[in-house]
Amino acid sequence: MCGIVGYIGTKEAFPIIINGLKRLEYRGYDSAGVALVQKEIVEYKKQGKVSDLEDFSCKKCTAGTIGIGHTRWATHGEPNDVNAHPHTSMNKKFTIIHNGIIENYCQLSVILTAEGYSFKSETDTEILANFIEYIYLKEQVSAEQAVRMALSQVEGAYGLLVLCADELDKIIAARNGSPLVIGVGNNEYFLASDATPIIEYTNRIIYLNDKEIAVLTNNELSLKNISNDSLTPIIQDLELDIESIEKAGFEHFMLKEIFEQPKSINDTFRGRASKNPPEVYLGGLYNVMDKLDNAERILIVACGTSWHAGLVGEYAIEEFARIPVEVEYASEFRYRNPIIHASDVVIAISQSGETADTLAAVRLAKESGATVLGICNVVGSSITRETDAGVYTHAGPEIGVASTKAFTAQVTVLTMMALLLGKRRKTLSSKMYKQLITELYEVPAYIEEILEDNDKYFEVAKLYQNTRNCIYLGRGILFPVALEGALKLKEISYIHAEGYPAAEMKHGPIALIDENMPVIIIATKDKSYEKIVSNIQEVKARKGKIIAIVTKGDTVIAQLADHVFEVPETNSFIAPLTTVVPLQLLSYHSAVLRGCNVDQPRNLAKSVTVE
Repeated sequence: MCGIVGYIGTKEAFPIIINGLKRLEYRGYDSAGVALVQKEIVEYKKQGKVSDLEDFSCKKCTAGTIGIGHTRWATHGEPNDVNAHPHTSMNKKFTIIHNGIIENYCQLSVILTAEGYSFKSETDTEILANFIEYIYLKEQVSAEQAVRMALSQVEGAYGLLVLCADELDKIIAARNGSPLVIGVGNNEYFLASDATPIIEYTNRIIYLNDKEIAVLTNNELSLKNISNDSLTPIIQDLELDIESIEKAGFEHFMLKEIFEQPKSINDTFRGRASKNPPEVYLGGLYNVMDKLDNAERILIVACGTSWHAGLVGEYAIEEFARIPVEVEYASEFRYRNPIIHASDVVIAISQSGETADTLAAVRLAKESGATVLGICNVVGSSITRETDAGVYTHAGPEIGVASTKAFTAQVTVLTMMALLLGKRRKTLSSKMYKQLITELYEVPAYIEEILEDNDKYFEVAKLYQNTRNCIYLGRGILFPVALEGALKLKEISYIHAEGYPAAEMKHGPIALIDENMPVIIIATKDKSYEKIVSNIQEVKARKGKIIAIVTKGDTVIAQLADHVFEVPETNSFIAPLTTVVPLQLLSYHSAVLRGCNVDQPRNLAKSVTVE
């Protein structure tokens, strides 16, 4: 979840590292720091944002063509200057930055304390720095050998950059569980947690695999595994442009990404669906289609927003393909000794493709012999490399911590999968198959229409910006949309919100409703429309404030609700793609009005790479 940047070459390292940390700040923004190689290793670190570090460092000497930097999301130790990375060993031989958690840090600290080591911080990272130094001095080995020997005794996850005071011409990089990529330039190398800080310098990328260690000088790279076997680096061309990671005139990345959804959805089904004739083609699943055709059960594992997308997928796959689907929190899946059969298909959903819990669930499913598929947004990510097959969402970089376009892209993929399986299994009529594909093609235009009302969402948000609690209600396939709407409000505005199936309101939540309780109801016209009108009546009878998302032209709910937002009429199984957009806009404007940091909400980070 922390952001890592490194540079070794002929240019000044500091501006490259600072710029890279700003691009990675969505991964953590509790504190930041840099270490630069001058005549010795010099470090600067500061609690707060990368801009605070930049201000702190600007009056100091920041020369040097080798350096490493870090922006932190705290796991061990509260955010402060001392706990900020980099961390230097007691005898100043090693300086490291680290993303991940060293699980056996207590045992290592006992060993080090017995050898006379003491610690300044509360972090597991400082213990690792000292453990590397302890081996280096005791065994009289090279820095690379000391890192390798230390990591062979480490339990946990790490993305690691290491500087050694005795070998100032190199950076040592290692990865296990936490992502790390290397950009290959002209007599220079760039290192980072993901490619966003690298793309403006080079599109030639090496993805480190677990338990690989790279040693870099400004004109040479060597790659080995933790067993000291030499490896051949595989350089890939990255399809990413600098414009896609800029704000492009929007006030926040989140707003930009909400407005990018017409494009991201179109990019997701482009080349995978055709309108004339209406067909779905998912080439990434070609080699496993027989497994999908004959699946007796589908398990979907995901976290957060991706879990909500999985719930939408459950409704669609069961409806169209008539395959039983179970949607599991990946964070719980691996710990409850789940029953997984070889005939099961497991679908792992993750925007980053690096979510630690989801990746662990993938490995568990593979060990059980199941066919494992991935739905991810990031090319070359861990989940895409460890699954049997999968589908990229092509949503483009998502920088805002609160996911928006990734959700709709994931739902688009799951809808296409459901349609394709329904056709192949002959459980979906040809007429409905064609109709739904045709409607899917209309979704970008529908969302463009919704976005035209952006100012109206701002006006309603002004009325409720100081509310303390909120309830979201939906029925059927729109219940996951209610969950997603509530999550967005919680994440970025810090207003407590809960999503419920509308029919469950009478089983408890109705006790909370009074004149101060906003109730957001997704109430488009479908087979449960009359039921949700009754739910609205029940809220109205208790003086709740009703904000309704309705089908365009609805006059019944318009007379009952305090505020109405219209979405174009669609099939109910396409509606999650349109109805979620008003909820995103309401959350965004509420957060802005409350003075919250929309793109970097407190305590959250974008890519959860630790458990």
